[in-house]
Amino acid sequence: MAQSLGNLFIVAAPSGAGKSSLIKALIESHTKGGLSNLPQLSVSHTTRSPREGEVDGEHYHFVDKSTFEKLIAQDAFYEYAEVFGNYYGTSKAAISDKLEQGIDVFLDIDWQGARQIKAINDKVIGIFILPPSVEELHKRLVGRGKDSEEVIHKRMSEALSEMSHFNEFDYVLVNDDFDAALHDFRSIVNASSLLLEKQILKHKDWLASLR
Repeated sequence: MAQSLGNLFIVAAPSGAGKSSLIKALIESHTKGGLSNLPQLSVSHTTRSPREGEVDGEHYHFVDKSTFEKLIAQDAFYEYAEVFGNYYGTSKAAISDKLEQGIDVFLDIDWQGARQIKAINDKVIGIFILPPSVEELHKRLVGRGKDSEEVIHKRMSEALSEMSHFNEFDYVLVNDDFDAALHDFRSIVNASSLLLEKQILKHKDWLASLR
């Protein structure tokens, strides 16, 4: 893959580990800090219907099945999957445009999607977020008060399967204390922008003069 100033991060975790909250907090901290090239969460394409309150282009790019399948034929997705009769996919073009502008992009996907993307882009940075224990994860899912015990049991089973793939990622964060996990998450993102290959792109003429 061609080099770009921005970094592409895959962030995976079982439900209840705090992944969405960490991504949201990181983006908000950059926004409040008035920093340029704010990191962004990738907006996926889907063929499912919008739910109440969802906005096209903000939560998902909503398209019909025919349009999605044309995009598949055009090799337009980094990864895609069919879940319960609906397609979900990550657009190559949308991400590449952001990365070339020096914008970091987060992909909120599972380990299977991560495998697909890593096969295409070996520069992607994988971060897996774990709860401190199985017991704590169950406690968090119950504490939400949204799901029945049957649904929670299913989510726990899916979580155990998801967590078994933690070793396929570059970084692992154990979210025991949210503020500490956010600090570590931010450290990974900040350090990635200082990699030699990124600095060569950013300060091309200056660094070339030193050789």
